[in-house]
Amino acid sequence: MAISVFDLFKIGIGPSSSHTVGPMRAAYDFVEELRQRDLVERVARIEVKLFGSLSATGKGHATDRAVIMGLMGERPDRIDPAIVTPCIEELLETNTLMLDGRLAIPFLWTRDLQWYEECLPYHPNAMTLVAHGHSEELWRNTYYSVGGGFVIDEGQAERGELDQDSTVLPYDFNSGAELMALCRMHDMRISELMLENEKAWRSEAEIRDGLWQIWQAMQACVDKGLQQEGVLPGGLNVKRRAAALHRRLLATSDDRSLIASTFGAMDWVNVFALAVNEENAAGGRMVTAPTNGAAGIIPAVLHYYMKFQPGACERDVVDFLLAAAAVGILCKKNASISGAEVGCQGEVGSACAMAAAGLAEVMGGSVAQVENAAEIGLEHNLGLTCDPVGGLVQVPCIERNAIASVKAINAAQMSLRGDGEHFISLDKAIRTMRDTGRDMQDKYKETSRGGLAVNAIEC
Repeated sequence: MAISVFDLFKIGIGPSSSHTVGPMRAAYDFVEELRQRDLVERVARIEVKLFGSLSATGKGHATDRAVIMGLMGERPDRIDPAIVTPCIEELLETNTLMLDGRLAIPFLWTRDLQWYEECLPYHPNAMTLVAHGHSEELWRNTYYSVGGGFVIDEGQAERGELDQDSTVLPYDFNSGAELMALCRMHDMRISELMLENEKAWRSEAEIRDGLWQIWQAMQACVDKGLQQEGVLPGGLNVKRRAAALHRRLLATSDDRSLIASTFGAMDWVNVFALAVNEENAAGGRMVTAPTNGAAGIIPAVLHYYMKFQPGACERDVVDFLLAAAAVGILCKKNASISGAEVGCQGEVGSACAMAAAGLAEVMGGSVAQVENAAEIGLEHNLGLTCDPVGGLVQVPCIERNAIASVKAINAAQMSLRGDGEHFISLDKAIRTMRDTGRDMQDKYKETSRGGLAVNAIEC
């Protein structure tokens, strides 16, 4: 399996990569399959069946709405978030779905959209789509949204495939030890090795341009988040804080408190992370990094570097994202980036490790120091549960991104103050994340049946 930096950093919409972006993509792929088989015009009815975690927190994560938009022919990387609510309202009013954006078929929300607590064999995030003709079943497929917007269908799952890409890379690696050995053997930095691997798909100019566009999308998300106020949707009445905090930061010049005077840059890190995740919670456009639930961490840390590092430039952005992606690839290959599979350690923990690695890379860290930074970032998120209150990506998710962003910066700083030698390797931390996820009770893995999700409501 070959994973590109552009697989880990994808432009999409909130609030969840596995529950929103993935299901929309799966539904779009299903329509594409119908097109390829010349079946679209014969469809009289579509059934949507959501299983496991997609059922447990699907309403709060807008899974139902995402699937409908995918069936209408919308893709998560292209859709205008502003059209979602009007389209859903029209469907509910008319009981009509525009399949592939062109064929009107009846769709009764309570009949054709079904929720099942049971988990299917290969992953907790599962959905089955069934296309019926007037008298027979035309086509069905089951899809697994395996985290970060990655989707596999039933056939791939049965074959043990995590993705369809079989591209041969010049410097393929499956562990942190292999990555570091390759870097040393070929006298490369991690970002340089990643760049060479990316050239298996596209030219260097396309890589740099594509990553710059990812950075621009991250910046746009932060900028919008700093302008929006009010209450986030979903019923918890969580107030947006980023805009007000931003105004206070711009206006404050005489705060002589210990924390403000010695830790002032971290206020900016907090506000950047909050801005992204408030936009995500509102269903806005953002970048999976590597997931939506943890999408604020890498942008916040990269914004921190670009704002406070003299001479920071476009090349640094590219190197940061490439180094971060190397760590994300290791997490995905050897554990998971899915909260439904290993808890929030797989989302926030992976993103924290990625951000720490990216920052250490652009700060001039050695290969060993970059690996150490990632290990520290991940190790100190091990055991983190995924128990979103109300099934919404709001509490504790938004604040958790801010905390992990600061943690990533500290991890990079600690690694750069050392020589790269450390007791626990990144590989061991990733393996521990995998094992901890297996041991973690299902109620703590994006089902909202335990932890804060229960105690917050009861109290």
